[in-house]
Amino acid sequence: MEIRLLQYFLAVVQEENISRAADVLHVTQPTLSRQMAQLEEELGTQLFIRGRHLALTDAGIMLRRRAEEVVALMDKIEDEFQRQEEIGGIISIGSGGLNASKMLPAVMEGFRKKYPKVQFSLYTNSAEYVREQLEQGLLDFGLLLEPIDVTKFDYIRMKKKERWGLLLRAGHPLAKKESITKEDLLGEPLITTNRQSIQKELEGWLERSFSQLDIFATYNIITNVAMLVESGVASALTIEGAVNLFGSERLVFRPLFPELSMTSVLAWKKFQPSFGAAGRFLEYLKSMQ
Repeated sequence: MEIRLLQYFLAVVQEENISRAADVLHVTQPTLSRQMAQLEEELGTQLFIRGRHLALTDAGIMLRRRAEEVVALMDKIEDEFQRQEEIGGIISIGSGGLNASKMLPAVMEGFRKKYPKVQFSLYTNSAEYVREQLEQGLLDFGLLLEPIDVTKFDYIRMKKKERWGLLLRAGHPLAKKESITKEDLLGEPLITTNRQSIQKELEGWLERSFSQLDIFATYNIITNVAMLVESGVASALTIEGAVNLFGSERLVFRPLFPELSMTSVLAWKKFQPSFGAAGRFLEYLKSMQ
């Protein structure tokens, strides 16, 4: 399958219309229609529900995701090899809401002063999604909250730890306390991470199973549940770094006691050569440690 076909497919998806996509691509409408029919024939499945506006079938939705990944990876490869003589291009970094990410602005700024043609692309999601993007080569670096499997990566363990606590509505009775104990969480509607490895760490601290808690909801990234905490329907177990993203006077963070802290790592794919902007950035980052 040619990359060009995937690029044409994504243009049709974006425009939801063959004629408009043909204009964008500077090809004729019959030519583009034949290309899409060829793609469906090659894959052996229908990709579009044809009507006034094109819609995607389930197969089309799956192909869209894969096509976006493939095209993004090809763009990244071309960008890296086109810029061998001068350091430039895009360095992609994934992270969640971590205290360790506070080191990034200074490092990024210092590196860009040395190499002004470099741009940064930032991706925010949970550790699993960031790790998946790293494995696929769509990210150069990822900040990952441990415990997480890093056998496929090289990494630097970050010095700043991630302290766990409870995110509360400011008027919540527990907000008057300086810290939150295990007993405080019993009977409290809670929102917690859906990462099983983290849940096991929390269960070790709680000395009881999650089944004994009142779990209202789970999340993959804390920003999705701030509105639930603000409304008072539940409180969220989270790390302090994620809370710093909100800056809301209606929310307060109270650390767990005894303290529960975890580490994070800055990871990149193993055997990645010191090549291009990402390689230089890694060298610069190591020199700052």
